[in-house]
Formats: sequence, structure tokens, C-alpha cells
Amino acid sequence: MIRLNVPKMSCGHCTAAIEKAIKAIDPTAKVSCDLGTHNVEVESFLSERALSEAIRDAGYDVKTPAST
Repeated sequence: MIRLNVPKMSCGHCTAAIEKAIKAIDPTAKVSCDLGTHNVEVESFLSERALSEAIRDAGYDVKTPAST
């Protein structure tokens, strides 16, 4: 499980865009977004770096590791 912090994720549109970006590079990924903590949890064969890059390409900053 990879946990990433996306500080500007604030609405359903944001979570959908992030999930779409991750699934574009790994269609089998399991993605869970928490708007309260701004954390995204991903189960994927891809690296944290690849997932972060996909989220950044979608227009969101990523901080790693995510705060708990």
C-alpha cells in the first residue's frame, strides 16, 4: 500500500481526476481517496514515484510520505 498526500485535493472532481490518472497507468490499481486527510492510498505494482508523477501530471501537488 502506498500512501500519498495531495494537499489541494478538496472535492469529488479532484478525487475522480486523481483516480483516473492512476488507472490510466495501472488499470488494476485500487485507489482510495480521503478528502479529510488529503491522503490517497494506492495498491499497485507501480512505484511511489510513478504514481506521484501521474498525479502531478493531472495537476495536483504530491507530498510524500503522507502524514498520518
